[in-house]
Amino acid sequence: MNTTSHDGWRMPVTAAGQPANVETNLRDIELPVRLSVVVPVYRSEATLSQLYRELVSVLEAAEPSFEIILVEDCGGDGSWEAIQKIAASDARVHGVQLSRNFGQHAATICGFAHARGRWIATLDDDLEQTPECLARLYEKAKEGFDLVYGIYPQRSHKVWRNATSDIARWLFRKAIPSLNDTYTSFRVIRGDLARELVKFDSPFPFVDGYLSWLTNHCTCVEVPHRTRQHGTSNYTFRKLVAHTVNIFVTFSDLPLRLASWIGLLTFLIGMVWLVVLILRYLVGGITVSGFASIMAGILLFGGVQLLMLGIFGEYLGRMNFKSSKKPLFLVGRTTDPIRASEEAACAS
Repeated sequence: MNTTSHDGWRMPVTAAGQPANVETNLRDIELPVRLSVVVPVYRSEATLSQLYRELVSVLEAAEPSFEIILVEDCGGDGSWEAIQKIAASDARVHGVQLSRNFGQHAATICGFAHARGRWIATLDDDLEQTPECLARLYEKAKEGFDLVYGIYPQRSHKVWRNATSDIARWLFRKAIPSLNDTYTSFRVIRGDLARELVKFDSPFPFVDGYLSWLTNHCTCVEVPHRTRQHGTSNYTFRKLVAHTVNIFVTFSDLPLRLASWIGLLTFLIGMVWLVVLILRYLVGGITVSGFASIMAGILLFGGVQLLMLGIFGEYLGRMNFKSSKKPLFLVGRTTDPIRASEEAACAS
């Protein structure tokens, strides 16, 4: 038998209605956490202390029942040591270090797996997203939305980064109509919804693609985008292109459909070319086959065939990765081994 308090915690009682004999250890009896803040960390030793101070200042005023989960993605700097220091001074902070670098989206989902909050917020570790605005997203979410994004009227990235981002988002809108095109990594998500992402079995995770599959009951709040104060972005042009390709291949069949249409178009061109050559031969318009036309045909159709094979190869490669059943992430160590063992026991 249980009795439920005003904040949702159930107190064990006997059949006679008396409180059961339970240990009064906070690890055994924990009040529900209302808000978990997940921060994927990568080479952010210089910003972690300031980020922690700003988050605590905002959260203590907006939602005193909170926890902060810092997931270190093996960046190779002193970020893990900084996380350990913060966690040692504040029990509300839980640090997780992955066994190797798995990427931002895998680290974020790892944070979801460790989060206990009724709501889960995410933001980057570079201080470009303003922690003070987190309270606005949280209040908006409590109006009844499953997902709230903080979007930027004006981004502070470099011109090339903004331009490529706009192009990619336009392509995503065409290829993946269900995707929330205003997505950012600054979000507040209903906790049970966020934890469902752990169940997705894909070696190429995309948090916002998963969320678009799970809910369309979302909204956005405009927030400022601050200029980076330390270092440079870890997303190089090569990484952005690879991320875009992963999204296309994982969440859309548009490349396959394009391959089919290009194949059909080249087939029609080839048939028309063949008819023209036959007619010219019949009327005596062809005496000696031209080297240029032969080479042009070989290069054209050979190039199209290689393009089609490349597209098919991208999909087959991802099918192979998926069938290998590799874990999305693997935790190396945490700042609270007891909590980690309890979470592992609950998961099993």
